[in-house]
Amino acid sequence: MPSPLSIDLRERVVAAVAAVAEGASFHRAAARFGVSVSSASRWSQRFAQQGHVVPKPTHSDHSLPAIEAHTDLILSLDEARPELFLRELRDALAEQGVQTSTSGLSRFFARHGITRKKGRCTQLSKSGPT
Repeated sequence: MPSPLSIDLRERVVAAVAAVAEGASFHRAAARFGVSVSSASRWSQRFAQQGHVVPKPTHSDHSLPAIEAHTDLILSLDEARPELFLRELRDALAEQGVQTSTSGLSRFFARHGITRKKGRCTQLSKSGPT
């Protein structure tokens, strides 16, 4: 997501809109400063209602996925039964009330630097060479 435009630019656009009392003031101010007409309109309305043009906060709650709240449970299940496939681990977590996906679990383990390669404890395929 792109970063918000500067407060200085927003204030200049709002000032230009306020200086012109015609209906086309949003269009003129937007063209003059190289912003969209809708942005000029929204910034002017926000200034009229709230007295400032500070951008709304961005959604920073995505920086930490919700699955991280269940780190202890996931790691304990993985330690207790390392032979589980991701889909089986996902199902075991669902039984505990934790909803996630196999790709979400894969990213979780990657973030924590945990590889889940199958070792000797994994059952060998019966369709192998004879």
